[in-house]
Amino acid sequence: MKRILADLKKEPWLGNPANTIEILQKYGFRFQKKFGQNFLIDPHVLEKIVRAADISEDDCVMEIGPGIGTLTQYLARYAREVFAVEIDKNLIPILTEDTLKDWDNVTVINEDCLKVDMKQLVEEHNGGKPVKVVANLPYYITTPILMELLEKHVPFESITVMVQKEVADRMQAGPGSKDYGALSLAVQYYTVPEIMANVPPNCFIPRPNVGSAVIRLKGRTEENRVQVQDEHLMFRLIRASFAQRRKTLMNGLRNSQELDFSKEEIEKVIQDCGLPAAVRGEALTLEQFAQLADHFAGL
Repeated sequence: MKRILADLKKEPWLGNPANTIEILQKYGFRFQKKFGQNFLIDPHVLEKIVRAADISEDDCVMEIGPGIGTLTQYLARYAREVFAVEIDKNLIPILTEDTLKDWDNVTVINEDCLKVDMKQLVEEHNGGKPVKVVANLPYYITTPILMELLEKHVPFESITVMVQKEVADRMQAGPGSKDYGALSLAVQYYTVPEIMANVPPNCFIPRPNVGSAVIRLKGRTEENRVQVQDEHLMFRLIRASFAQRRKTLMNGLRNSQELDFSKEEIEKVIQDCGLPAAVRGEALTLEQFAQLADHFAGL
């Protein structure tokens, strides 16, 4: 039934490269490096994103950075509602007066997603109930956007995003690997990450210099997260541990501007947690960082 309902909706047409180029030429659009704009021009990849996000007619979708509306058309075809946050004011007339004008279930919001209150947007468009976040993210602000969604507790069921392949690998990396770091731990604390597809540069206009990947982050509930008394303290410890990743955990914590523990306190906590004195932060699991945080919270 869901497939039949989707088939009755308007067909997306911007996935065709010729149509994308026609729109860009029609409006004399110039790509701006400061916004990290790379538009998808492969219908197969666009369908993969929608399938990875598991979009249905019951879903409210928040899209970050719709560009000229290519992915938005595909999302609107399957979802109940889409609200898209776009920073570039030059794209707003293209979206509202042309590429998305025939989709009545789409709202375009001209805001910077790092400055707008995304929790409030979810409240306004979905009554505060969890949304599905989907985006072809600008690579240079991938991490800030994800951390904004995670740390501000924006209500989401899942986040399905196109990111640089290297960043996707970091999100699901484990202890001891070169890709493991603060981003890995934050993503894995709040979500379960899974790379859904790899995407080559020729699927974009203009072509990026790196490979990309679609990764889905399924949100964890409070009950199935690693339990910690003070998550903010835990992430301060994590950031301190990876600020200079080749240093020992002891030296990383001592040198941090975010922490105010004495050498003796740090030594005691490391010992009480059963960790070697010379251990590095990159060797610790999320559970061990939670244990550290709980011990420090008890000082």
